Amino acid sequence: MPRFTVNVRGEWLTVPCKKPSCTIQLLGLEALKRYVKNKPDNGGIDPFDDIHFVARRCQGQGVLDADDTVEDVLEDNDFIELVIEGDTMSTDYMQVPLSIHRTSVYREPENYISLDGNNLSSTDLVNLGKGLYKIKLTPEAENKVLQSRELLDTIVNENKVVYGITTGFGKFARTVIPVSKLKELQENLVRSHAAGVGSPLSPERIRMLLALRINVLAKGYSGISLETLHSMIQAFNASCLSFVPEKGTVGASGDLAPLSHLALGLIGEGKMWSPKSGWADAKYVLQAHGLKPISLKPKEGLALINGTQMITSLGAEAVERAEAIARQADVVAALTLEVLKGTTKAFDSDIHELRPHPGQKEVALRFRSLLDSDHHASEIAESHRFCDRVQDAYTMRCCPQVHGVVNDTIAFVKNIINTEINSATDNPMVFSERGETISGGNFHGEYPAKALDYLSIAVHELAAISERRIERLCNPSLSELPAFLVSEGGLNSGFMIAHCTAAALVSENKVLCHPSSVDSLSTSAATEDHVSMGGWAARKALRVIEHVEQVLAIELLAACQGIEFLRPLRTTTPLERVYDLVRTVVKPWIKDRFMAPDIEAVHRLLIDQKVWDVAKPYIEKYRIEHIPESRPSSPTAFSLESPPSPRKRMRLE
Repeated sequence: MPRFTVNVRGEWLTVPCKKPSCTIQLLGLEALKRYVKNKPDNGGIDPFDDIHFVARRCQGQGVLDADDTVEDVLEDNDFIELVIEGDTMSTDYMQVPLSIHRTSVYREPENYISLDGNNLSSTDLVNLGKGLYKIKLTPEAENKVLQSRELLDTIVNENKVVYGITTGFGKFARTVIPVSKLKELQENLVRSHAAGVGSPLSPERIRMLLALRINVLAKGYSGISLETLHSMIQAFNASCLSFVPEKGTVGASGDLAPLSHLALGLIGEGKMWSPKSGWADAKYVLQAHGLKPISLKPKEGLALINGTQMITSLGAEAVERAEAIARQADVVAALTLEVLKGTTKAFDSDIHELRPHPGQKEVALRFRSLLDSDHHASEIAESHRFCDRVQDAYTMRCCPQVHGVVNDTIAFVKNIINTEINSATDNPMVFSERGETISGGNFHGEYPAKALDYLSIAVHELAAISERRIERLCNPSLSELPAFLVSEGGLNSGFMIAHCTAAALVSENKVLCHPSSVDSLSTSAATEDHVSMGGWAARKALRVIEHVEQVLAIELLAACQGIEFLRPLRTTTPLERVYDLVRTVVKPWIKDRFMAPDIEAVHRLLIDQKVWDVAKPYIEKYRIEHIPESRPSSPTAFSLESPPSPRKRMRLE
């Protein structure tokens, strides 16, 4: 007999359907009947009234026709929402993630990444967040997990007193818990610590968080049972994702609040999201996917919630997006320099060999590869070859020095994040080979917190210098272009307020770049008397990077508009290809129009790295021709895109 989970005014009801030929109308009426059954006031519904409602599937929010039969439009265990006529549509958190996912279709992945706790990269983690892979454990990881669990079971069976296993937590570390209450101890830990607030993380970020926690547990130092770890993997592979509020962690002892919310859904409590159900009660989401809630064994609650995985998973996304926008910032700035008729002399390789920071040298090379008229003739450059300008403003001339340190910072931060991704951050640690557990402080988030604060400060500079280049493009006293890049100025305002938007974002970033990790507040009755505040470091890093992307989107739009006023002259071949790419989504600005969609369209090009995809072949060709050691046999020393090791390639199945 098929059955369905129906949401009526926030309450979830399981409604069986005796006849598959029954209609959506009858299914809805049965759900309403069950809803009012146990309500003292019938839930405010008069059973004698002719009740009108709209039914829709939670997945995709498609409205269902009342006369359709359930067998034609629904699948067994589908999730449905009823909206009664006169009710206000829900505006709570349950609708927010659904709006995100209406623009993309979730397709269950076919390929797997094998986790062992040692080889996951930030790139892998972001791809897991996007739903590109499922997860499985390596045999070696399974053996290590089994061995550490055997030691824990021995501790429990021998009635030893060990922190977090047979005692309370934090200030209650000296309180010994009887064996009969060890399961309750772990459940209480998860429930009480699930005290976060704010909007939920997006499903992609929750998926990253869950994947990273699985990877850390796979190292075999947390004492998790293989059964519980497999249940977590099944939930991940089914994309059953717990509700995790974004606020509440101080980054030591780990990300307790968000990880507790993650664990809460896995034990069948709180809310969960899946592509099939949308947001619903966790027990129903698990049930719809044929999964059972996890039953916690001794220490397993602590194993699920103690670690830096929220800071690190958000940090992984931040560093990957930072790397992408930093590369493309060089391309955008090169196009602006061309439009402003700047000189390429400042990018001469001999200058940068005298100050050989890797990032600086790399940015100068990219500029040469995109602007070198010996390789890609530029009619714009030729038009001012004999002008009397000796040098350009710093915002153009000093791009290798300013953009360069951003590249070096990203490489530094990426190394820390990748180390943290594959680190055991639990407490206590279970050393099966030594036959003992040891309490330590690996849960402290200072490493990723400091690194992400540093990342924000560095990447922000891409927006700060970009906004000044936008000013030069829009200001006729600083260029040979019309004011605000539009004809009939006065009648049209052109890029006037787009520049204001860039300025506003840069100003906001200046506040967001204040380091969160310089703060610490003592918590847990002074047991946790120094904390990292890494959760905020990670969240604001993502906001800073998004603002940088948006500012550079505005600069790219402005530079392409500037090209229009230099026609019929053409720029270099790679930069013409970038211009052509932008014109596939945004037409030239002939007269004023609604600008926000144009900014968003180009922002999307940058997020999807389309600008880099266009420019990269020209940059790499130039590199091979001018740097002998970069020829195909080996990647460059600076490259952040080195090919995966043979071991990593084996993990992608």
